[in-house]
Amino acid sequence: MAAEASKPIDSKVLWGGGRSPFSVSYGKLMMWFFLISDALTFGGFLGALGFARHKFEAVWPVTEQIFYHFPFVPHDVHLPLLYVALMTFILIVSSVTMVLAVEAGHRMDKKGVTKWLALTVVGGFIFLGSQAWEWSTFIHGSDHGVYKLNSGFTTELVTSGGEKTTADLGSGVVAEIQADESLLIKNGEFIGSTVTGEDAEAIKSTAEFVHGASLTRNEYGHQLYADFFFFITGFHGTHVLSGVILNLVILINVIKGVYHKRGHYEMVEKSGLYWHFVDLVWVFVFTFFYLV
Repeated sequence: MAAEASKPIDSKVLWGGGRSPFSVSYGKLMMWFFLISDALTFGGFLGALGFARHKFEAVWPVTEQIFYHFPFVPHDVHLPLLYVALMTFILIVSSVTMVLAVEAGHRMDKKGVTKWLALTVVGGFIFLGSQAWEWSTFIHGSDHGVYKLNSGFTTELVTSGGEKTTADLGSGVVAEIQADESLLIKNGEFIGSTVTGEDAEAIKSTAEFVHGASLTRNEYGHQLYADFFFFITGFHGTHVLSGVILNLVILINVIKGVYHKRGHYEMVEKSGLYWHFVDLVWVFVFTFFYLV
């Protein structure tokens, strides 16, 4: 670190405050400050998710049973988290292309910066489109919908082994409508108990019918699951959108030769810091919201 801080500062980096700490420009230093503060925000969201999941562990939905769809594939084909994994792969590849764009900028290779930055923008647009499709699928819900069971609701269940048992169904438990009009009780994981006959009709006549998900309803289980999905993925998606717009503006300037005339491509490097941060955050979101 001492050797790095002792390097002379080129006037082309446009540092306006005299001696630069750590031999970085003002813009790069401020970008690091912003990223640290933004990391704390995302950390707060993920920390709150962890607390909520621990508190409502018994009724927390299983993500693999929700995000199993894939574009142009029949709705009844289950491919758990495959599309989310593809989205993650696309975002990681866009981070690689950004690295190559920054490297080309160090060599003052205008064509290289243009090519790799353009691919980064394309990757960002693909991710945003994929996330919009995922949101649409999540909001639309299943084919049949569910009945939301209130705390204290007691009914007789028929287990997968054919035995009858009485259960007290707490808040966050749903009864999923089956093709034969029977109800499959779910509390995040499949309990494997089916309600039929008079018990099924009793649930249908007294429980709230829910189809799809929003900030006020959630057919997949506990309401907080949907709330955290919209807030965390939406907040991250806003960052991706901001990054795509920023990279697009910088790409236009690169094509115009603005940075080549300045004698450096530091703006690409600053944008790259932001883009890598967005990619890294998604890895944490993918891990703690979808996988864990």
